[in-house]
Amino acid sequence: MVKEGYWYGLPLVLIAGGLMGVWLRTRSTGLLVLAFLFLLLAFLVLNFFRDPDREIPADPQVIVSPADGKVVQVAEETHEGRPVSRLSIFMSPLDVHVNRAPIAGTIKDVAYHRGRFHVASEPRASLENEQNVFTIRGEQGEVVVKQIAGILARRIVFWRRPGDPLARGERVGLIKFGSRVDVLVDPTVEWRVRIGDRVRAGSSILGITRSQPPTL
Repeated sequence: MVKEGYWYGLPLVLIAGGLMGVWLRTRSTGLLVLAFLFLLLAFLVLNFFRDPDREIPADPQVIVSPADGKVVQVAEETHEGRPVSRLSIFMSPLDVHVNRAPIAGTIKDVAYHRGRFHVASEPRASLENEQNVFTIRGEQGEVVVKQIAGILARRIVFWRRPGDPLARGERVGLIKFGSRVDVLVDPTVEWRVRIGDRVRAGSSILGITRSQPPTL
């Protein structure tokens, strides 16, 4: 579990414990129900911040998923004047929300953009929602990842800085309570997933780089 989970979950556990203590003295049914509701909420919050280990593919040509969730869109577009292929992953509140590096390399840059909070599964979220955008440069070229806030997510966490080296599948951050992650790659990348597929961060192969593409 990531440390943020304890900040959110433990206060709920303490409140539930306090209510149980009062219930032992009063035997109030209402207090007992409220205590169980807080325990249930604590379980859901702690479950949201879980951080399971993943088996990372060893093939140096693969691009792995940076997020758990469902592939909701694959589109061709431009990024900073260059053509790219974009794959979007919707993360529901029930998915693991720790994000990972799709390729090995070095963080080229990081930029945070304030914006709106549309439902993360909608296509317009890629352009209009609040987001953190980072670029990884490695032997496979450059891959751009957008951590996009959703209608519930109002806090994007990124643990790395420009210049930091990354291994494929390494943890880089998380988005709290439902969100979206976009992956922008050179159009020569061969996608191995399609819309509707479920993917897991670090272990699911999104695509394969057959030759080193130009930088984005």
